[in-house]
Amino acid sequence: MSPYLAAEDLSMFGTDPWWLVVIKAVFCFAFLMVTVLISIVMERKVVAWMQLRIGPNRHGPWGMLQSLADGIKLMLKEDVIVKRADKAVYVLAPIVAAIPAFMAIAVIPFGPAGNEISIFGHRTTMQLTDLPIAMLYILAVASVGIYGIVLAGWSSGSTYPLLGGLRSCAQMISYEIAMGAAFASVFLYSGSMSTSTIVEQQADRWYILLLPLSFVIYIVTMVGETNRAPFDMPESEGDLVGGFNTEYSSIKFAMFMLAEYVNMVTVSAVATTLFLGGWRAPWPISTFWEGANHGWWPMLWFTVKVQLLLFMFIWIRGTLPRVRYDQLMKLGWKVLIPVSLVWLMLVASVRAFRNEGYDFADIALYVGGGVLALLVLSFVVDMFREKTKQAEQPAETPAAFDPMAGGFPVPPLPGQELPPVPRRRPRGERELIVSGGPDTQSDGSLGGTTDGKEASDG
Repeated sequence: MSPYLAAEDLSMFGTDPWWLVVIKAVFCFAFLMVTVLISIVMERKVVAWMQLRIGPNRHGPWGMLQSLADGIKLMLKEDVIVKRADKAVYVLAPIVAAIPAFMAIAVIPFGPAGNEISIFGHRTTMQLTDLPIAMLYILAVASVGIYGIVLAGWSSGSTYPLLGGLRSCAQMISYEIAMGAAFASVFLYSGSMSTSTIVEQQADRWYILLLPLSFVIYIVTMVGETNRAPFDMPESEGDLVGGFNTEYSSIKFAMFMLAEYVNMVTVSAVATTLFLGGWRAPWPISTFWEGANHGWWPMLWFTVKVQLLLFMFIWIRGTLPRVRYDQLMKLGWKVLIPVSLVWLMLVASVRAFRNEGYDFADIALYVGGGVLALLVLSFVVDMFREKTKQAEQPAETPAAFDPMAGGFPVPPLPGQELPPVPRRRPRGERELIVSGGPDTQSDGSLGGTTDGKEASDG
């Protein structure tokens, strides 16, 4: 085995008694729920602060219980099932959307695998479980949540929810491809798909420094994956009335909102694990404090990093306007996917050279030479393409565009231009027309006069 590949040791997982597994599962569920409650209040407070508003300030001290009050209100509202809905699928869709959002947290490490903590006298790790393919498990359960959104739009028996479900499905599938390519770069550099091993491999340097482009790609894809602004196309009220959840109310509507915020927490936890060192303390603290990564302290660092990424979600929502749907899909298919694939090839080349024992200078020379050759080739291709376009002359001049040819105004197609608008006469050449008089020419040079002048002359 290459020295750059990680040696996975997952023997400490799967040995806990059943009651300890239940306690850890309940803790993961409680961690997600409490983080969601904090995130909702934080979002409303931060956006209000950005917009110079007060924000929620009635429920609890400083409005801190606003999200809890919203949840109780939604639970007590009337639960309506529309007449044309497929009732079984209509009720099942929110559950299918919410449950996968909770499942991904099972393989996220809250602390080091080798640093066991004591719970009721039993030593255990600060992670529910881990798998040799834990990251593939996260991608799998995240893709299952798409079915809940599509089924919700289809089962409502209405046109607008169906369009919203199709939009969301296309968006999430598009951004999952680039997200998988960003994951693959981490797999190549760490030599493992295990979440605990990936965090262990970041002991010297976090992957945000080694793989900055992968981090940027993942940040963009996780915003698109969670349907958050500025990529909240499925829920754009001006286009689709409300999206796939238009016909839902009460607790079922609340489950869709819960799934969205839990997904925000999950993708933030994944970003923390893959690129921000996971549970490891930040650089200034880890250098002068040896116990920063032992005991219960790793959970604090992990939570702080997740909250910072959640703040980034809110900051983006309060800053950027919503993009058009064609711009959203163009970014996913024509920008993120090609860039992520090219970056993946570069990372694979660097890892291959490192495994063969090449120095960093040689690797930089080879990779830089390859990139330069590609740039020169693309420049030559673009230059010849431009010359070809200039050499091609249109066979005949297109007919002038008449916007009123069909009897009603028609906007111009690409390549067509509206006829020039006739200019108004200078102010000195125009004369007033008396109210109620006949519509005659105002230019005296053309032989026309106004009734007002004739009356004044008489």
